Amino acid sequence: MKNAPLKALAIALGLFASQAFAADAPLKIGTTAAFAIPLEAAVAEADKQGLKVELVEFTDWIAPNVSLAAGDIDVNYFQHIPFLENAKAAAGFDLVPFAPGIINNVGLYSKKYKSFDELPEGATVAIANDPINSGRGLQLLAKAGLITLKQGVGYKATEDDIESNPKDLKILQVEAVQLVRAYDDADLVQGYPAYIRLAKTFDATSALLFDGLDHKEYVIQFVIQPKSKTDPRLIKFVDIYQHSPVVRAALDKTHGTLYQAGWEQ
Repeated sequence: MKNAPLKALAIALGLFASQAFAADAPLKIGTTAAFAIPLEAAVAEADKQGLKVELVEFTDWIAPNVSLAAGDIDVNYFQHIPFLENAKAAAGFDLVPFAPGIINNVGLYSKKYKSFDELPEGATVAIANDPINSGRGLQLLAKAGLITLKQGVGYKATEDDIESNPKDLKILQVEAVQLVRAYDDADLVQGYPAYIRLAKTFDATSALLFDGLDHKEYVIQFVIQPKSKTDPRLIKFVDIYQHSPVVRAALDKTHGTLYQAGWEQ
């Protein structure tokens, strides 16, 4: 739902809201720590407008989809489309993106070196180990000119798709949420500013390179079961998240300059 007139749709659907969505029940939204603070601002703003919302925070990247598929929550907000497609293929979830949120920049960080040219032969590089985020890390290395990948592999890139590696980089795959810890040991690390800020170990803006909007498939999505696409509670909440000045201020405070609003792209 790109740049959809959510407010007008919410008004229209509100007049004919189906009892199936239990309009008086709180909308339950699943998320993770990296996205919680701006969502909390949206929840508070929704409450002022008479919409009850319950935020459910998960500590991993599997439970939010399991919970959504089971109907324990109404929507989740923590994943981009490549991650969702991989989860659906692995577990058979019937889940769909509803509306875009933000895209968080991902960068390449080094504690030891100030430029890619300084990286020595055989330097160690830590990237995410899951199928989707490792592809993003490899695309970053390609953007930096450190490797070349097979044409067209995109976010599905694996180490088998590396066609050239002039510096003979040693690629180490690490759980994405643990990459912050690899900063002290590896020569170069794929980093997620949200988790770097949470860890408070180094400057999230200090990356040698960010990917930004190079790959719009990484915009974080509000994800739902297909039956929920006309839920007026959901439509109203997403409109608040995308257009409330209070929420935008919370996004700016949380992410600084290292994010873009996906609904504006």
